[in-house]
Amino acid sequence: MNIAFIGTGVMGASMVRNLLAKGNSVTVYNRTPEKALALVKDGAVFAGTIEEAVKGAEAVFTIVGYPKDVEEVYGQIFKYASPGIVAVDMTTSKPSLAARLYEEGKKFGISVMDAPVTGGDSGAREGTLTIMAAGDKESYDKVLPLLEAMGTKIFYMGKAGNGQHTKMANQIALAGTLVSDMESMVYAARVGMDPKIIQNVLQGGFSGSVQMTKTVPRVLNGDLEPGFYIKHFIKDMRIAIEESEKNDYYPVVLTTVCKMYEELASKGLEDLGTQAIIKYYDKK
Repeated sequence: MNIAFIGTGVMGASMVRNLLAKGNSVTVYNRTPEKALALVKDGAVFAGTIEEAVKGAEAVFTIVGYPKDVEEVYGQIFKYASPGIVAVDMTTSKPSLAARLYEEGKKFGISVMDAPVTGGDSGAREGTLTIMAAGDKESYDKVLPLLEAMGTKIFYMGKAGNGQHTKMANQIALAGTLVSDMESMVYAARVGMDPKIIQNVLQGGFSGSVQMTKTVPRVLNGDLEPGFYIKHFIKDMRIAIEESEKNDYYPVVLTTVCKMYEELASKGLEDLGTQAIIKYYDKK
């Protein structure tokens, strides 16, 4: 299939490679051209503009930074893409924006889906992402083989916006798990035990988690590089808090974790990976 892929950062670049590996033709665009050009050696076609990227595309995938970026990109997609295509936004964004873009897309004959992902940079590389897709079922069926090139757990969540709501639930759970796992390592170190040994014990019991198995070892090895940026996690948590409050719910753990990350961001650490929450405990 002829695909346009907009947003080739940490996640997007690996997702493009997996689409190419399944025999698809992928034209790539990124507002930082070097990131898109780097995929040409893998078989992608470089586009200098969104207009050029979506020309002749049968499907468009987007994964950008913030809701404002999503709005800007879809303004261009609606202007230049051909009627009849499916446009799938994989950015973690606002549920209300996803629902609005779905309705706006109808005016241009474009079926817009929201399909955020979880699984981090390793999941993107390995093609094992969990994908939460929402929108028209007919459109979902059309792009399902493409989603399966990027992920192993694909879920259809119903009406537009529900993919983003599912991702918010994921981020709420992730926030608490990630911080509690890091606190257990801090505790081990403070009482004079080897955190690596403690991590090995905990990952096999009821306290085991994906974070304990995959993220904690990165911290213990001194790797704070982003698979998922602190700045983007803060964006996600703020959206989840906003959506919670709209529905008369105050997420205590999430709000606390968000404030912890905001403190790190205020110290200029927003471009580190989310595992850098360990630095919150420095000298505490």
